[in-house]
Amino acid sequence: MNYGMILHILGLAGCFEALFLVMPAIIALICGEEVFRVYLFSIVLCAVAGGALVIRKPGKSTMFAREGFVAVALAWIWMSAFGALPFVLTGEIPSYIDALFETISGFTTTGASILTNVEALSHASLFWRSFTHWVGGMGILVFILAIMPNGGNGTTVHLMRAESPGPSVSKLVPKIRSTAMILYAIYFGMTLLEILLLLASGMPLFDAVTLSFGTAGTGGFAIKCDSVGSYTMLQQGIITVFMILFGVNFTFYYCLLTKKRKHIFSMTEVWTYFGIIAVAILAIGINVMPLFESAGEAFHHAAFQVGSIITTTGFGTVDFNLWPAFSKTILVTLMFIGACAGSTGGGIKVSRLILLVKGITKEVSLAIHPRSVRKVRMEGRTVESEVIRSVNAFIALYLIIFVLSVLFISLDEMDLVTNFTAVAATLNNIGPGLEVVGPAGNFSSFSAFSKLVLCFDMLAGRLELIPMLMLLVPSTWKR
Repeated sequence: MNYGMILHILGLAGCFEALFLVMPAIIALICGEEVFRVYLFSIVLCAVAGGALVIRKPGKSTMFAREGFVAVALAWIWMSAFGALPFVLTGEIPSYIDALFETISGFTTTGASILTNVEALSHASLFWRSFTHWVGGMGILVFILAIMPNGGNGTTVHLMRAESPGPSVSKLVPKIRSTAMILYAIYFGMTLLEILLLLASGMPLFDAVTLSFGTAGTGGFAIKCDSVGSYTMLQQGIITVFMILFGVNFTFYYCLLTKKRKHIFSMTEVWTYFGIIAVAILAIGINVMPLFESAGEAFHHAAFQVGSIITTTGFGTVDFNLWPAFSKTILVTLMFIGACAGSTGGGIKVSRLILLVKGITKEVSLAIHPRSVRKVRMEGRTVESEVIRSVNAFIALYLIIFVLSVLFISLDEMDLVTNFTAVAATLNNIGPGLEVVGPAGNFSSFSAFSKLVLCFDMLAGRLELIPMLMLLVPSTWKR
């Protein structure tokens, strides 16, 4: 284990977090808020802590998969631990456990909250909550890789693979740093476009920026107690479109920009993703039509909630906890499906489910025709057996963590629907669940122990399980 390199990466994460905190500090200064001093102190603390680790160069810069997984997991914990301090020091979230829950929910783009009155927060803290979504959406270390020069030893690929969502990570161009820069350029461009469209619709600048951060990261932190319910239908429609777009594999946009049309039409995952969304909107729209004044309004809210849930954003226009059981069942199903691999969305991912179905079909066929030779193919290519094995292992680990988490938080004596959807909402990085943790509720009723369990679920879900689980394996820490 290359401890020196891991500490160096943690130091870089701390220094960059100090830079990130400059943004809410500027907001506090502009708005004349007293919390400016707290954010200034947090900047200095992060810079000193990070600088102390960066200033000492590691003896070896070589990193393998094990160091990559551990470094990514610890970096996310480090960022969350320091990112929670402003909430505590300002007194806006007095409990550190609650502040940590809120910050982890922000960085992992979950959007689950313990706040009962979000509008009571300062503008600086509201901005920081939403900004953590934007930073965590594409990945903290992916951002660092895009900015920092590559040492040329090829080890940065392990960091990107450990942090990027999906069964596998492919380079868009030969160099990892160039790939990271392309991803963030697309990410930044789409975020800016949404901000401009929301401004053109008449939304205030602060609202447009914070909501765009939440949409881009598929996070879901809003600055109003009713989420986005009080905005116009046009503004909600813009957010709906961008939520769905940010749930698409970013390779799709790269192919659009480079005019690789043949590859675009062969991207099975993306078109399956759009198909699932269309079917879900149609089914829910018809089912909830009696609850609204017109069919247009019913399909508008159905489209918003389907886009919000499948992309694991978590924004809400209405309390879907009051919808018929059929619609709620579809939404819970979408929680598990999630968005595309290589997007900012969470969940199991559409690509994994496609491979799972293809793998099951293959096994059934082999049971009927034992001597036949069948290979799993996707997007015109044969899928390696290692990828199928990793998908099966992921599903198994996912179910184990899910069941154990529901078991642990059931000690709080909440009802089963609340416990089940609370874990589904955090492990899939969605935000709202049903009943107590529904769109009109929050996670404040859980005990400190349950909140820590759900914090682990949020981190595990965002980092695709393995990095967080490796921290618990003793052999990981052997030199």
